[in-house]
Amino acid sequence: MGDPGRVAGRVGVPAALVLVISLTGCRAASTAAVEALPGDPLPEITAEELARFGEGKALFNRAFTSQEGLGPLFNQTRCSSCHDLPASGGHGAESVTKVTRFDALEGCSLLSESGGDLLQASVTSEGRALGLAPERIPEGADGVAEIQAPPLYGLGLVDAVPAAAIAAAADPYDLNGDGISGLVGTDPLGGPGRFGGKASQATLGSFIESATRGELGLTTPAHPVEDLPEGRPLPPGADPSPDPEVDAAFLAAVEAYVRFLAVPRPAVPADEAAGAVERGRGLFESIGCARCHTPTWTTGPNPSPSLDRKTFRAYSDFLLHDMGPELADICGPGAAPSEWRTSRLAGLRFRSAFMHHGRAGRLEDAVELHGGEGARARAGFRSLPEGAQMDLLAFLRTL
Repeated sequence: MGDPGRVAGRVGVPAALVLVISLTGCRAASTAAVEALPGDPLPEITAEELARFGEGKALFNRAFTSQEGLGPLFNQTRCSSCHDLPASGGHGAESVTKVTRFDALEGCSLLSESGGDLLQASVTSEGRALGLAPERIPEGADGVAEIQAPPLYGLGLVDAVPAAAIAAAADPYDLNGDGISGLVGTDPLGGPGRFGGKASQATLGSFIESATRGELGLTTPAHPVEDLPEGRPLPPGADPSPDPEVDAAFLAAVEAYVRFLAVPRPAVPADEAAGAVERGRGLFESIGCARCHTPTWTTGPNPSPSLDRKTFRAYSDFLLHDMGPELADICGPGAAPSEWRTSRLAGLRFRSAFMHHGRAGRLEDAVELHGGEGARARAGFRSLPEGAQMDLLAFLRTL
């Protein structure tokens, strides 16, 4: 667990309520109603929602120019540049650099005085002509991380899970003594977070708005002023487009596209491999992986039929966990450098690099990087005979 002083204000949840909601989230239920091929919309989407999905997808794949608001500093020209594998809305081969400073007493600084925690690696032609350059790691940073773009599939379902259900699974003081003390994330305004590697965004809308500003350099109605590159004022003429550079309708359309992306349906193993996959599924539970990688969740009441009380595969509890010194680098609001939100494993089979930094090239390498609260599960994997390890990996490769 992180610094106890930083979580002292968190409210505990009665163990009985934890049990009830955990069982609800993990119960065997059909997930087919929310699954499809990667990049496809939710199967039960309405005609009106499908139209919004299509409109948002077009904007998601649109390349911006400086005259339309791109930059002057940015990382990509379109959303899909970082979210295109194996299809639009997926993960990306690209990574971005994030920087922070952490103090045990003062908490996490996102280095806003130096341009913020996300470095922007590209500059528009107008900006270059006026002397702007890609951002560098500021002197005040003591945490640096390369972050891979995560898949966006199923995020509308994640957004529709009641906040109380996620909070009920938290155990900040490890009262049950299982060595796992998940914490609810914190957004920049102090509210509960669930999106992002540090669980620092509370809603799908805020997650998308933040990426629009940081990755594309587009100002928004909520943040109509450009971030200052490395904390220095922009030279006149570097940003020719009037602010805000995108409106609420743009953000709503992109949000609708992401909201209605289906969860990729799992692979069906060949007959000769089915037994190994089922054995691996059991091992995933028995050695403790599912304690953090909660297999399924159920959404609450929702005005959209495609999101209303749907059970979906996630393999995440959406909580922060101390993963030990092996994974300690950047911090986040309410998250120490070693604390990371549990990654979703649904759609895992489409990935070729694992963990937030992508340095694990094999699933077994990713398991070995599980320290801290993940150490017991790692030890459980190590203790398995080689054949059982292969069964567990075979199960993971169907997700």
